[in-house]
Amino acid sequence: MTLSNLQSLASSGENRFQVHHPSATGARLGLLSTSHGHIDTPAFMPVGSQGTVKGLDPHEVRDCGFQMILANAYHLFLRPGHELVEAQGGLHEFMQWSGGILTDSGGFQMVSLADFCKITEEGVRFRSHINGEWHMLSPEKSIGIQVALGSDIMMVLDHCPTFPCTKPQALEAMKRTTRWAKRCADVPKKPHQWMFGIIQGGVFPDLRKESTQELVALDMDGYALGGLSLGEEKPAMFEMIETVVRLLPPDRPRYLMGVGLPEDLVEGVAQGLDLFDCVIPTRHGRTGWLFTSTGRVLIKQARYTQDPNPIDANCGCPVCQRFSRAYLRHLFISREMLGVRLNTVHNLWYYGKLMAGLRQAIRENRFEEYRKDFYRRRESVDHDPLTQDAVN
Repeated sequence: MTLSNLQSLASSGENRFQVHHPSATGARLGLLSTSHGHIDTPAFMPVGSQGTVKGLDPHEVRDCGFQMILANAYHLFLRPGHELVEAQGGLHEFMQWSGGILTDSGGFQMVSLADFCKITEEGVRFRSHINGEWHMLSPEKSIGIQVALGSDIMMVLDHCPTFPCTKPQALEAMKRTTRWAKRCADVPKKPHQWMFGIIQGGVFPDLRKESTQELVALDMDGYALGGLSLGEEKPAMFEMIETVVRLLPPDRPRYLMGVGLPEDLVEGVAQGLDLFDCVIPTRHGRTGWLFTSTGRVLIKQARYTQDPNPIDANCGCPVCQRFSRAYLRHLFISREMLGVRLNTVHNLWYYGKLMAGLRQAIRENRFEEYRKDFYRRRESVDHDPLTQDAVN
């Protein structure tokens, strides 16, 4: 399909997301069509908060198997500024990324990074973590920033409560998120852009149900689960996912925000989720935590000092094809820039291969077999009690 055809499809609003292969297990295979190409789902989005997946050229990200990345409106608003990005032709052109881009509104970052923030019905008043300047970000301004950036999928501004929070606090944040979503939906957007609502409600099933029903009534382009993986136990997180998914329309994309250990992805796909993002593969790469088909490798450990083997003999990534664990440990211990880059490439390649494997398993009607094999191959140190019980 040509670029003009894709742009026409995205602008029309018709059939922009199709479920091609729903499975009896709940996992599903889909295709999300944007003006910047197709995204095969379920899909993982590497995080490029400031317009870059740290340390990598966009071509390297694409070579790792990714068709969409996540950028952050909060960070790009503060630096270099959305007006500058728009003047440079939009975020795709600015960072030379030809695939899809989802922009998070930055509601969570304003709370977690700002020296001070105050949430009111108007929006979020916060002080920049960069230079201390004060800003007010309303739902309307948040969408305006994302419209200027030109992303393919925009997230509404949400009120993400901290964890733990009381039920009244979760209710207040959930209700405000719905009111803000209505205001976001009234902001004009570019023809190619989608807008996703964000479901809140903490770890309270009744609040999650209410939030889901309210947002579905707004008939948004897709729906995200926010406010998870903030410190709650894994069983509570998966209970919230199960509660929400069964209430969502099957013809809209379902996005789990900021959750991304490999077992989280496998279990999220099992519950019928389509999109995921997380800093884990890139951040862990920078700290020397490498993912493999049998578990984890902490490359700084002394046992790898003279190890001539690749990180993972079953990997096939450019790093495993060329470099030994001994060399990667040397780079890490020496704090060489190349070590961080190679670790990041390997981890993203692992995630890309994991998602491709999940998609193929769904297509071939053997998802449960793939899921069980995933856990059989991992070291016990990486097993999660919840997911172990689910497959044993």
